[in-house]
Amino acid sequence: MSALPIHLMRHGAPQLAGRLLGHLDAPPEADGIAHCVERARGLNFTQVVTSDLSRARAPGAIVAAERGVGHIVDRRWRELHFGRWEGADPASLPSADLARFWDDPDGFPPPEGESWTDLRARIGQALGDLVEPTLLICHAGAMRAALAILCGFDARQGWTIDLPYGAVLSLRLWPGEQPSQWAGAQITGLTA
Repeated sequence: MSALPIHLMRHGAPQLAGRLLGHLDAPPEADGIAHCVERARGLNFTQVVTSDLSRARAPGAIVAAERGVGHIVDRRWRELHFGRWEGADPASLPSADLARFWDDPDGFPPPEGESWTDLRARIGQALGDLVEPTLLICHAGAMRAALAILCGFDARQGWTIDLPYGAVLSLRLWPGEQPSQWAGAQITGLTA
């Protein structure tokens, strides 16, 4: 099997932009949907996979219909679950707690939230199901977890990449020895 191209796109601007939305289903803004649809027009893919949250699912449905390809909704592509921080403005949280989380999301996950290891595990499973050129419309945390799995980034390295709403991260995945296993990846583009 040859290398598999994939495109990871962060959803467009949602209502409550800038908050730790996690698993909250904040609806997308109309201009956020339009931004994703426009960004997808220049990409090569044969299927669209999205998170089940409407801020990713809504633009994915439009892109798939416009392109005439299948649309798979997969909840594994959700954002990190922020627990008691869900919906919070980061500025309203204790700065020491937030700093510990950004520094070590496994050792200090959000209260009652998901650890970095758990996020990576579900994204790893989802990556293993990819078999054709895909546009994945998901969330910044899911994109960073994919980079960690495929390119060996640690959490702190992942935070250094700016992924604004509508950002597209393109990769080429190299097959491993086992089915549904990737030996590695190469970043082929980043449009922020």
